[in-house]
Amino acid sequence: MKTSTEQSDDGDAKRQKLTELFASYNDDEEEEGNVIEGGGGTIVNNGVTAENNHNELQQEDDDDEDEEDKVGQWRRGRSIEVRRDCPYLDTVNRQVLDFDFEKFCSVSLSNLNVYACLVCGKYFQGRGQKSHAYTHSLEAGHHVYINLRTEKVYCLPDGYEVIDPSLDDIRHVLNPRFSRGQVGQIDQNRQWSRALDGSDYLPGMVGLNNIKETDFVNVTIQSLMRVTPLRNFFLIPENYVNCKSQLVLRYGELTRKIWHARNFKGQVSPHEFLQAVMKASKKRFRIGSQSDPVEFMSWLLNTLHGDLKSGKKSRSIIHQCFQGELEVVKETHSKSIGDGGTEVANVIMETSKMPFLMLGLDLPPPPLFKDIMEKNIIPQVPLFNILKKFDGETVTEVVRPRIARMRYRVTKLPQYLILHMRRFTKNNFFVEKNPTLVNFPVKNLELKDYIPLPAPKDNEKMRSKYDLIANMVHDGKPGEGSYRVFVQRKSEELWYEMQDLHVSETLPQMVALSEAYMQIYEQQQ
Repeated sequence: MKTSTEQSDDGDAKRQKLTELFASYNDDEEEEGNVIEGGGGTIVNNGVTAENNHNELQQEDDDDEDEEDKVGQWRRGRSIEVRRDCPYLDTVNRQVLDFDFEKFCSVSLSNLNVYACLVCGKYFQGRGQKSHAYTHSLEAGHHVYINLRTEKVYCLPDGYEVIDPSLDDIRHVLNPRFSRGQVGQIDQNRQWSRALDGSDYLPGMVGLNNIKETDFVNVTIQSLMRVTPLRNFFLIPENYVNCKSQLVLRYGELTRKIWHARNFKGQVSPHEFLQAVMKASKKRFRIGSQSDPVEFMSWLLNTLHGDLKSGKKSRSIIHQCFQGELEVVKETHSKSIGDGGTEVANVIMETSKMPFLMLGLDLPPPPLFKDIMEKNIIPQVPLFNILKKFDGETVTEVVRPRIARMRYRVTKLPQYLILHMRRFTKNNFFVEKNPTLVNFPVKNLELKDYIPLPAPKDNEKMRSKYDLIANMVHDGKPGEGSYRVFVQRKSEELWYEMQDLHVSETLPQMVALSEAYMQIYEQQQ
């Protein structure tokens, strides 16, 4: 015999179970079931079969038999009709569909079980009789909706599922897909794509919306899209299917949208990626606040690496592409009192190995005086001069955390070398920009002639020659201004200038004359 308290608890549990089963927002995971052919179409019966129900009922207590029988009957009676003909498909308006924004209901702001209206493009939650999508279908007369997670299409308020091949293009825009064969051939594709408005665009060379002072994110993303192994990794979601990081998932989704050849429009909005960045960086990088792309690049690569590595595996695709190694010799001086009360100078030498993802280059200070024509002289310096910092002999003075003399030598070159010029110097009062132009080669940057490199192994050859694939530029005053980037399209070996939505072809000579701020070089194989 159960006590009155136990009976009360059992009653509460049953009521809670019934409440969950009769929730107004239908769960699409319950739509998997048996298919029954009917006269007017196909009927999908949800829930468990009668045999399974019978076995489950025998395992329950006698007190629960009647209640479970009612629930089983309700679930067996809940059916979804599947139709291939829908009279409302001609109302679908692809011009208004935009899946770049966060998947939240426009009424309840919930991200659970969200549907997109294929007539007006708005997002609504659920499709039950009390849901916002159902209400919208009655009020606005919009009848075709797609589930943003399962990609199933339904007609409301009728409630049947629509299966029609003409909707596959919408599914491809919602969730772009690439096979491994397509990924392998993507750099050989020279074909332009056409958007719904009739404009042409190049997959991989699409503009990115500047939501509000987010050009520092746009130039970083456009630069990383030229790194072939990194791009190929994120084009196939199976490579990171077990990763739970929203930053990784949103970056992969953005990569697939940029390289998708069947987009409805010739630009992409990185809104979802920016929301993931704001959350992961704790609003260090946020919409509406200009930031330094060098700092953002460093943070993004380190965060992606930390999210992608799993268990004992310490390497990720980030380190495979960008990680090199430096030998650092640190020389510090100290004084001590020797015998007889005399001061003795002590020199301490410390040698260590340090991995790096990018190298910072120091620019010579600009001239203080104007020339005879009363104009400021813009100095120029060859890239090889500022690369001498890493020859193992040039001394670099540092004052923090204590005064020391540093010497750097590259002991391992990465497949992709990121260089950034330290143009901005900060003090207690303002930020100053160094306008010095850096003369750099666009192709065939040979490092072994200027930096002593370790000898390769017996079965390897020296790979010290690099080609430029991305060059980032800052225009305007320090703390203000904007960023743009020059990137190379491998299929045609042409250069393009990209600034937010603006994409135009340019000459390699214009790339070499730009005021470089950060560059990505690719190692020749």
